[in-house]
Amino acid sequence: MAHAFTRLFPGIAVPVKPGLLLAVSLFACVGLSAEKAAAFSLFGIHLWGERDAEVDTVQDPVRYTVNFTLTGGDSDLEGFLRRRSELVSGQDQPVDGDLGLLVKARDDLQILVGSLYERAYYGGLVDIYIEGRPITDIVGLPNFDRVNPVPVTVNVKAGPLFNFARIDLQGDAAQFDPAKYDLVTGTPAYSTTILSAANAIVNDLKNEGHPFAEITQREVIANHDNATIDVIIGAMAGPIADLGPVAIKGSEAVDPDFIRHYSRLKAGQRYSPEELNEAANRLRKLNTFDSVVINTGDALDDNGQLPTTINVKDGKFRYFGVGATISSIDGAGLEGYWGHRNLFGHAEGLKIEGSVARIGEASGFDDLDFAGGITFTRPGLFLPSGTLTASLLTAAENPDPYNAKSVAAAVTYSYEQGDYNTITGGVETRYANIEDAFGTEDYLTFSVPVAFDRDSRNDALNPTEGLYLITTAQPTYDFLGDTFYSSFDAIASTYFAAGADDRFVLAGRLGVGTIVGGDSLKDIPATDRFYSGGGGSVRGYGYKTISPLNANGDETGGRSYVEASVEARIGVTKNVQIVPFVDAADVSSDAFPDFGDIRASAGIGVRYLTSFGPIRLDVAVPLDRYPNGERYGIYAGIGQAF
Repeated sequence: MAHAFTRLFPGIAVPVKPGLLLAVSLFACVGLSAEKAAAFSLFGIHLWGERDAEVDTVQDPVRYTVNFTLTGGDSDLEGFLRRRSELVSGQDQPVDGDLGLLVKARDDLQILVGSLYERAYYGGLVDIYIEGRPITDIVGLPNFDRVNPVPVTVNVKAGPLFNFARIDLQGDAAQFDPAKYDLVTGTPAYSTTILSAANAIVNDLKNEGHPFAEITQREVIANHDNATIDVIIGAMAGPIADLGPVAIKGSEAVDPDFIRHYSRLKAGQRYSPEELNEAANRLRKLNTFDSVVINTGDALDDNGQLPTTINVKDGKFRYFGVGATISSIDGAGLEGYWGHRNLFGHAEGLKIEGSVARIGEASGFDDLDFAGGITFTRPGLFLPSGTLTASLLTAAENPDPYNAKSVAAAVTYSYEQGDYNTITGGVETRYANIEDAFGTEDYLTFSVPVAFDRDSRNDALNPTEGLYLITTAQPTYDFLGDTFYSSFDAIASTYFAAGADDRFVLAGRLGVGTIVGGDSLKDIPATDRFYSGGGGSVRGYGYKTISPLNANGDETGGRSYVEASVEARIGVTKNVQIVPFVDAADVSSDAFPDFGDIRASAGIGVRYLTSFGPIRLDVAVPLDRYPNGERYGIYAGIGQAF
């Protein structure tokens, strides 16, 4: 080799090779706009969008076959390169004309070289031949075979694995430990690690309050004699800045002062891209705006502050929807709702909803479950992170253990403590007429519910990681029965993902609860006692049929419960999951579970993943069914079971 050292990515730019940069740029564009872009093809090479008849009609089809060989490298390298190769992945589809095949091969050369760099093989060689001729020797317009598939040969020699040798962070980057960015002497010198380190250094400087931080030097020097890489990264932080007065643009119906207040951004606070991003996400979660973008200026203003603008676009404030569930045990359920997301100009929400359940399972109209209500929310009241909720709800419930007609009014205030935690407190009053195993009784209760929730899931409908915890304490007084009791309840779900694209997810849920106070179970409304069973708890059993029984075999409900579920969500294709699961519960008439009557079920489900959430179908069998109980249960719905 003529020179023992090769400079890679000199200066600020990253001139790997023009073809590779083009490929990377195209890939980035596809990733950002594939959902909205029309289908596009170049020289018969399908780049993005859905194929249609016009795109798939190749005027001058040239078919080819690929013989791919790799010399050297680790055990995973060949599969990695094959997945990256456009020639390998696209050989089932013809290209358009001789030039289409040649362009595809030349681009593949750059892609494979860049892929070797990603895996720290900087001395690798890639040779591509078409009909036995190196593509570098093909000039002008070639003329390939149209009768038989054109033979294409891809030979890759990985060469030695390069490790980091000297790491030199200069300028304002010198304050950071290179190990923080995985730049560690003696470890593989992946090109992606180097690029990520430079980006992370800039982000760290910006998070320290430097809005104009930038990389001033980035050099990667390969020593081919000893297979090592030297890295030099220099950065300039620029001035520390505070936010200037926050301007609001774009909204015609939402009060700008509310937008500014709810964003939690204010003049004088230290610049932080993380806080700007969190502010934008908070505004988006209101569902009041079609778009939210927060921009900062390119220079400081006359006061030495950073001009900041929140740009929003009002969305459609009125909305409506319908939903449905179905179970072979509990019957079908229908629900509908109408809402408004900006009632008085401060993103106030009003939602009117109604539902009917047990369709097909109930013996008559009077045995159906009905519910309806109206809910008002006022976000950002008193504190930017606070939300007031007022509701009036009425229901007629007829599960197997009881029949209940009730009306309840509640006012609660929720406080968001950071990104994941929510603390809620409030008051509720409820009147209920209930017929159960103890007879018919009226209850007029006043309660003070307090709740703590933690939700770190990455997706509410299809989580693959995180924790979802709901804890509630609800002291209650019944005026008609002169009874005081308190219920305590906690349910936690967590998720662990493994495999490429999180193809395997192990999900677990555990719930516990207890009721203290009241002289007997009869003193506690049946709607407040604990039951289990049904699509939301132990599948395969009827809704609320897992319960202590009295001498007549009637369900009484319990003072305590423990409930657990485990399921494995196994991706068999990109959109289809097979889900084996086990559910179990114990409900006791004592304040603490005695585990004297554990009921469990096992089953299997199918999930079809869509853009709006998984479509769920579960079949469950009770492992210890009650006499005359159901032999199996079938459940369908949207979203994962938990």
